[in-house]
Amino acid sequence: MSLAAPSALYAAIGVMMFWLVLGMAGLVRIHDERFVFRILFPLGCLGGAGLVLVGLAGLSQPAVALVLPLGLPDLPFHLRLDPLSSFFLALLGLAATGISLFSAGYFRKTDTAQPGLIGLQYHLFLVSMAAVCLADDAYFFMVAWETMALSSYFLVTTDHNVPEIRRAGFLYLLIAHLGAISILLCFGVMQNSAGEYTFASMRSAKLSDFWATVVFLLALIGYGAKAGFLPLHVWLPEAHPAAPSPVSALMSGVMLKTAIYGLLRVTFDLLGQQIWWWGVVALTVGLVTALFGVMFAAVQTDMKRLLAYSSIENIGIVLSGIGLAIIFHAYSMNVLAALALIAALYHCINHAAFKSLLFLVTGSVLHATRERSLGHLGGLIRRMPWVAAFGLIGTLAIAGLPPLNGFVSEWLLLQAFLLTPGLPNSYLNMLVPVATAALVLASALAAYVMVKFYGVVFLGQPREGKLNEVHDASNWERAAFVWLAAACVLLGLAPVAVIAQLDNVSQMLVGAALSGNMGRAGWLFVTPASPERASYSAPLFLIGIVGAVLVTFLLVRRVYHGRIRRAAAWDCGFPQQTARMQDTAEGFGQPIKQIFEPFFRIERHLPKPTDERPYYWSKTEDRLWYWLYLPVAKTVQWLSQAIGVLQHGRIHVYLVYSFVTLLTLLFLIR
Repeated sequence: MSLAAPSALYAAIGVMMFWLVLGMAGLVRIHDERFVFRILFPLGCLGGAGLVLVGLAGLSQPAVALVLPLGLPDLPFHLRLDPLSSFFLALLGLAATGISLFSAGYFRKTDTAQPGLIGLQYHLFLVSMAAVCLADDAYFFMVAWETMALSSYFLVTTDHNVPEIRRAGFLYLLIAHLGAISILLCFGVMQNSAGEYTFASMRSAKLSDFWATVVFLLALIGYGAKAGFLPLHVWLPEAHPAAPSPVSALMSGVMLKTAIYGLLRVTFDLLGQQIWWWGVVALTVGLVTALFGVMFAAVQTDMKRLLAYSSIENIGIVLSGIGLAIIFHAYSMNVLAALALIAALYHCINHAAFKSLLFLVTGSVLHATRERSLGHLGGLIRRMPWVAAFGLIGTLAIAGLPPLNGFVSEWLLLQAFLLTPGLPNSYLNMLVPVATAALVLASALAAYVMVKFYGVVFLGQPREGKLNEVHDASNWERAAFVWLAAACVLLGLAPVAVIAQLDNVSQMLVGAALSGNMGRAGWLFVTPASPERASYSAPLFLIGIVGAVLVTFLLVRRVYHGRIRRAAAWDCGFPQQTARMQDTAEGFGQPIKQIFEPFFRIERHLPKPTDERPYYWSKTEDRLWYWLYLPVAKTVQWLSQAIGVLQHGRIHVYLVYSFVTLLTLLFLIR
C-alpha cells in the first residue's frame, strides 16, 4: 500500500493534543467542578466529533505514516493511519462524543476524587486509546497500551474508599498486565524475526508456521484478556459495576474494541498468513464466550453486571466472526472472508453505539434512584420518560430487532455461516451447523435478557416508594442519548453505505470487498452473496412498520369513530395488584437457571411448608473462579509462604545466601 500526504494523520494527532490540553487544564483548577465538568467535558465532545471525521476521511485514503521525534534515543514513535486504524478511530470518536456530553451532566462533586484529576484521567484515557490505534511500532504501542490500562484503572477506582471497588480495580489491573505480558512476548517473537521493532519490519518478515502460530496464540491470549474472552473475562463483571457509568460506557463501548483492533492488526496485517485451524480456535472461543456471557447475563440481578456480561456475549460474537474470516481467508475464499470480517467490524461499531447508550441509561437511573439492584426498581417509565424512551431504542438495538443496527451485523454474520458448506474441509462442514446453532441461541437469549432488563427497570409499578420521587435526565444527558440513539438508527437504516466504507478495511486485510454484490442489487438492498440467495432492505422494513401502524390507526378511527374507552386493566382475578405481584429479575432468570444449572455454581435456600418464617435465598457464581482462579491464587500463596521462610531479617543469614549463590554460579560457569 502506498503512502499519501499525512494530513489526516496530522488531524488525528491534533485531536489527541486537544484532549491532552483539556486534561492538563483540569489540573489548573483541580477543585473547580463547574469548570471541569461543564466546560472541559463538553469541549472534549468536539474532539470526539473531529475524530469521527478524521476516521471517515482515512477510511478511503491510502496509508500514511509519520515518525515523531519523541520516545527514547534511537527509539522514536512511529505512527500510521490506514483504513483499519481509521475505522477504530471513528468508532472511538463516535462513542467519546456522546459519553463526554453525558459526563458534563453526570459527574458531581465527589468525596474521593478531585474533579481536575477525573478530567485528566478521562482525557488521558481517550488519548491513549487513539494512540493504540495509530501506533506503528511495538514500543509506542506498549506505551499507549499501558497508559490506557493505568488511566482506566484510576477511573475505575474513582470511589476508592469502598473496599469492593479497590478489589475490582486490583483484579482488572492484574488481568490487564497478564495480557500485556503476552502481547509483549508476541511482539518479541515477531521482532526477533524482523530484526526491528517497527510494524513495517514485522510486516515484511516471514515466519515459519510454528512461530506464526506462537504469535497468533500469544496475541489471542493477550488481547483476549483485555477484550474479555473466556476464561480471562472475570474482571469485566467486577470492574464495570465499580466504575462510574460514563467510564463503564467507555470501557465497554471502546476499550474492548482496542483489543479487537490489536488482534486484527497482528493476525491479518503483521502476520500476513493464516492457518485454517486458527480460525477454528477463534470461532470456538468466541461462541463459548458468547453463550457463557448471555447465560450469566440472564441470571443477574444487578443492572450493570447484566450489561457487563452482555458485553462478554457481544465480544464473543465479534470473535466468532473473526474466526470465520480466518477460515475463509486460509482457503483463499476472500469474498466470504470479507463478509465475515465486515460482519465482525459492523458489530464492533454497533456495540459501541448501543452498549454506550445503555450504560449511560443505567447511569441516569443510578443517579436518580441510587439503586443498581433490579429487585428495587420498576415503573420508571412514568418518572423518567426520556431515559425510558432512549433506553428502549438501545434495548431493541442490542436485541437485534430490525430496522435498528444490531440486526444488520448479526444477519450478515449468519449469512457468512450459511455460506460455509463451500469450504473444502469435511470436518469444518460438520462443525459449522453446530456453530450456527450456537450463534442463533446466543442471539435469542440476548433478546430474552434485554426484555428482562427493560421490563424490570421501566415497566410495571415502582417497587419502592422512593422511586416516585426520582428525576429525569438532565439536558446534557439527553443530548448524549440523542447522539448515540441516532447512531443506532442510522447504522441500522443505511447498511449499504456503512458496508461500502468497511470495504476499505476488508480490502486491506483480506484483499476483497462486498461492493460488487451490493452494486447488483442497488443502494436499497444488502445482498451478502447474491440477490437471489438473500437480501435485506432496512428502509423498506421501516416503511412497512410505519405503514402497518398508520393503517391500524386509521382503521380504528374508522370503525370506532375516534371513541376512546378507558377501563382498568384485566387483573387476572387478583383484585389487589401491587408491585410485589410483578415478575422480578430473579424470577425472570429462573428458567435459564434451571435449564443451564450445570454451568452455574448455585447456592440456594428453599422454604419448607413447615417453616414459620419462610424465605428464599439464592446465589449464582462463576464456576471458573473455583476451577481456575482460586487454585492458582492458593498455589501462589503457598509458594509465597514457602519462599518467605528464607526471610529472617538476619544479616548473617543473607550473607550465607549470597555466598552459596556465588559458589553455585562459579561452579556453573566453570
